[in-house]
Amino acid sequence: MKNKKDNYLSRSSADGPTGARKPGATGVGDGDGPPRLDDLDRRLLTLLQREGRATSVDLARRLGLSPPGLQRRVRRLEAAGVIRGYTTLVDREAVGLDLLCFVEVKLAHHRPDCVARFRDEVQAIPEVLECHYLTGESDYLIKIVVPNHKALETVLFEGLMRIDGVDRIHTSIVVNEVKASTVLPLQAPSRKRPGAER
Repeated sequence: MKNKKDNYLSRSSADGPTGARKPGATGVGDGDGPPRLDDLDRRLLTLLQREGRATSVDLARRLGLSPPGLQRRVRRLEAAGVIRGYTTLVDREAVGLDLLCFVEVKLAHHRPDCVARFRDEVQAIPEVLECHYLTGESDYLIKIVVPNHKALETVLFEGLMRIDGVDRIHTSIVVNEVKASTVLPLQAPSRKRPGAER
């Protein structure tokens, strides 16, 4: 039988924190404002982002923690919403999704019902990986992945352009991904030295 302590990924994030929180055990806050992360939290999160399949025993050893202490820290980060979930990264080209595109969308008007409808419709398009609301000339920037130009045409003209309120779109096809990372920079905030300012 697999020991659940061997790999924290075998446990559902719904397990929640175990036991009472010990003062100073972690920098995660109590829900009043954004979570406060201490150095160990940041180091742990960086390792998890880079090596998601590392065992809790290995992570604990590298961070100088006991395996139970590491588990409690991970669960507190989950409960605080810092760790949102666990996933598997798939190479899009390896599964035939060769075209990566960015689409700028301009709405004809910005009535609340129109904006809500657009956002709901975009959520339902599986080829849309990301959708961001922007300042500037365009209203939204959408990241799309498709296997070929025919599939792109279908998404654009039978998907996006049919959404009520869309005025115009502008599509750019990615020639080469120079950098694509999911690892957030979690270095500790810089601290000013005493007396540095006069």
